[in-house]
Amino acid sequence: MRLGLQVSWFSWPGAPGSIGPTFGRIARDAEEAGLSSLWVMDHWFQIRGVGPAELDMLEAYTTLGYAAGLTSRIELGALVSGVTYRHPGLLAKTVTTLDVLSGGRAWLGIGAAWNEEEHRGLGVPFPPLKERFERLEETLRIVGQMWAQDDAPFSGRHYTLQRTLNSPPPIRRPHPPILIGGMGEERTFRLVARYGDACNLFDVGPDRVRAKLAVLAQRCAETGRDPREVRNTVLSRVTLSRTGGERAASGETTQSVGEAVDRLGALAEAGVDDVILGMANPEQREVYELVADLVRQAAPLHRAGR
Repeated sequence: MRLGLQVSWFSWPGAPGSIGPTFGRIARDAEEAGLSSLWVMDHWFQIRGVGPAELDMLEAYTTLGYAAGLTSRIELGALVSGVTYRHPGLLAKTVTTLDVLSGGRAWLGIGAAWNEEEHRGLGVPFPPLKERFERLEETLRIVGQMWAQDDAPFSGRHYTLQRTLNSPPPIRRPHPPILIGGMGEERTFRLVARYGDACNLFDVGPDRVRAKLAVLAQRCAETGRDPREVRNTVLSRVTLSRTGGERAASGETTQSVGEAVDRLGALAEAGVDDVILGMANPEQREVYELVADLVRQAAPLHRAGR
């Protein structure tokens, strides 16, 4: 099992001046600990469930480009970009640029978008859900065409591109992997089956994750695709301490490495390949000794059916 890290909080003491140095240390420490990937949210305002909208939030791809310059191995992505945030051709170009400058380490994480508040706040159109899914599928088609180095015109219901030129092409072959986020069994899972290299689910517990992945496998079968071709990823939460059971500053109860491994093992048995971790304390450098131990112990875990 591969482990990644998502950073969703930037309001550290001394912000905004402390944000660059602190995030840079997190990127380097995550890579040194052996984490396979580093992710940031793609939002303009802080989201409910994490904090008030007024808290610090960085633009995703600028942030990932900064991380790329400070690291050499860890993979980089947005978890996930709302389809409404960028024109499809510009999104393809942005992720391509990240891939080229990072030496082939970029992911495209994408979804149908949900945060109406930040759209209205910054004057970005927020169409109804049905239209957002239509735009999502067209975006996936456009990105695929551009990454195939096919510069023919594209004409869809929502987007018209006269020339889908993308030079230079991505370094990663055949293209940066496409991760589609969402729990929807009809529209989202059908798009994963048709266009995705990976899905991303919330950690709703091993039993519910297993049930969701069974539906995804069915959607793959309906399109004639082997479900083993899709990497099953889950966004989870862990705050580590040496003994576990402590009360972190965030109010969360910490887990020991052994407790976290047991939890990851249950997710692997449910069919999960990768777990992307959110931590309450990613800025604390001492925690990465525990993260490195967790990475080592999680590595032998394998998705059921592999």
